[in-house]
Amino acid sequence: MSETQQQTEGSRTPVRRGGGDPAERGRTTIADGVVEKIAGLAARDVVGVHAMGSGLARTLGAVRERVPGGGRSASATRGVKAEVGEVQTALDLEIVVDYGVAIADVARAVRENVIAAVERMTGLEVVEVNIAVSDVKLPDEADEDEEAEPRLQ
Repeated sequence: MSETQQQTEGSRTPVRRGGGDPAERGRTTIADGVVEKIAGLAARDVVGVHAMGSGLARTLGAVRERVPGGGRSASATRGVKAEVGEVQTALDLEIVVDYGVAIADVARAVRENVIAAVERMTGLEVVEVNIAVSDVKLPDEADEDEEAEPRLQ
C-alpha cells in the first residue's frame, strides 16, 4: 500500500522520528545516595539485622536526625557506601546483628535482598556486596539511639 493510498483511506501509519528505540535516546545517571538508600532499606528488612553502621555512626546519626533538617535520609543511608558506575555498582555495608542469629545466614540474606532490590529498581548490575558486622546487639543492652535522646532534650 503506498503512502498516498494510506492517506486517502484515513489510516495513516505513525511516523517515527529520530530512529531507534526511544528508551535509548539520552542517558540516565543514578547518584550514589540513591543506591545507598535502596540498599540500606533492603538490608534493614532482613530478620536478624538490628541496625546499620557502627556504634559511633549510629550515635551521630541519632543526633543528626533530631536536629531540624536532619531528615530520614541520613538514617536510610547509615552504614552503607556505594560506588556507582554507568552500568555497575559495588556496595559496602556495616551491620549490627541480633544476638543468637547465624551471622553467615544473615549476611547471605542481606546480600540477596540488597542485590535484588538494587538491580530491580536501578537496572545496575551489583558486582559485590561487602558486609562488615560491627557489633552484636545483646538482649539486655539498651539501644545507643535511645540513650542519645535524653541528652538532647
